[in-house]
Amino acid sequence: MGKLAEFYSQGGIWMHPISAVSIAAFSIAIERIIALYFRYNINSTSFMAQIQKLVMANNIDRAIKLCNVTPTAVLPRVLKAALTRANKGEVEISNALEIAQTEALRDLTKRTAILPTMANLATLCGLLGTIVALIEAFTAVAAAPPDMKSQLLTEALAIGLNATAFGLLVAIPTLAMYIFLNATTKKLIDDMDVYALKIHHLLVARGKTQGQGMAGVVD
Repeated sequence: MGKLAEFYSQGGIWMHPISAVSIAAFSIAIERIIALYFRYNINSTSFMAQIQKLVMANNIDRAIKLCNVTPTAVLPRVLKAALTRANKGEVEISNALEIAQTEALRDLTKRTAILPTMANLATLCGLLGTIVALIEAFTAVAAAPPDMKSQLLTEALAIGLNATAFGLLVAIPTLAMYIFLNATTKKLIDDMDVYALKIHHLLVARGKTQGQGMAGVVD
């Protein structure tokens, strides 16, 4: 802890904005992990298999109730939008799916895109600290006595290098977290798109089958 405190204190005032960036990035990352893994996620393959069986059995009400069991998860929300319009036309089903997917996409991707910007900000703050420290160093060395020049230059370089190092220490994990979260988000979006297309085909085919059945009864 003593070395860390010394490292931080030697970095000068530029360590404070970098620390603020790190706290904000960490908070966003934690919130996104909770959202993507616990709030919006579900075993999509198993869930879709259950929904498909219910739709093929013409048990739409039970399929909707199954979606209501996990109302915050993305896939149930999207599928429910289509299921509640199962007896409507193909256009209405498509429109409902499009709206639900757009809303889900907004929830899945919000705040994640800020992380690369925060990583860049941390890096730039560190570099700015280095540049300012070097300017101050050369200014001080030019006016300092010969026996003090080496000490002043060393202190200034320590401030600059510590700030840059700290900025990179914040930026690299932030970018790594962005890559991880982005991959998770992409998987959820891909699953949502695939199963939205499947439910669309299922409901449209169901509607056509019912329509043909009604036509046979009339004949």
